[in-house]
Amino acid sequence: MRVQATRVRRSARCLAALGAVLLGIGAAVAQDAGPPRQALDDAWWTGPMLANSAETLPRGHVLVEPYFYDVASKGTDAFGSRAYVLYGLTDRLTVGLIPIVGYNRVSHGPNSSGIGLGDQILQAQYRLTRFREGSWLPTLAVQLQETLPTGRYDRLARASDGMGGGAWATTLGLNAQSYFWMPNGRLLRVRLNLTRTFNGDADVTGASVYGTAPGFRGTARPGDAFYIGTSFEYSLTRRWVLALDLFRSHGAATRVDGSADPADALPVPVHLQAGSSDAYGYAPAVEYNFSANLGVLLGARVIVGGHNATRSLTPAIAINYVH
Repeated sequence: MRVQATRVRRSARCLAALGAVLLGIGAAVAQDAGPPRQALDDAWWTGPMLANSAETLPRGHVLVEPYFYDVASKGTDAFGSRAYVLYGLTDRLTVGLIPIVGYNRVSHGPNSSGIGLGDQILQAQYRLTRFREGSWLPTLAVQLQETLPTGRYDRLARASDGMGGGAWATTLGLNAQSYFWMPNGRLLRVRLNLTRTFNGDADVTGASVYGTAPGFRGTARPGDAFYIGTSFEYSLTRRWVLALDLFRSHGAATRVDGSADPADALPVPVHLQAGSSDAYGYAPAVEYNFSANLGVLLGARVIVGGHNATRSLTPAIAINYVH
């Protein structure tokens, strides 16, 4: 018991020392910010790497935010671009689309035959509440996304040409955002995203992203998915922001049913199933804002583990522009 108590005291002293250092740095930065408590309009944000905002654009305003990234895993680099193109239809309702393109480079096999389209996404978000200083209520919004099966997923001559899933998917989400003042007066912006995705069926012919071989005909039923993510953004100065995302995702099992059609034999029934998956990870990032309307982000998403999940590192850069 005495040894355990000693360890606890040592841990407490280490945490206290670390906290003192961080607060000292924050206090030094806060001296340049002016008032002890940073004003909301004094902080400029680009946004973290992963978490969606609960805010909506003012009516008639446009947001464009392209991401450029490389999903690097063992033996594969999946280069891609994912851009958010959003428009404020009303002050409470923002609509838009998310175009996605990609290219796969494989160590032990042929690379993609060219840059291809992924599954494109349509999005709408309706704001329910808005954060007010002095109130406990955060900004809350409901989000609806519809994934269009535009990416190649079957009849593949190369596995690396697979960019989509072939199934329509509907994602319902709840986004929350709030602000907190740190002891040094600097702002901390916190977000929370909860989403549930409902996948449709995909007709599959030949070699596909579902592991089927040439001659196959059937149907794939991707499992529904759940995602929870949170982010923390610390306003280091008016222009510089430190960000961190934490996330966990779950995907139900995917089932493939059909038949293979050999050239010299009768069709053979085929039943494949990929078990459920869980993945978790984090994404640190640094934001720099040239103005309240223009900023850049440099970060990396790290999937560190889970169940039936591929570990990967995804460095990314993004540009955020609002007009």
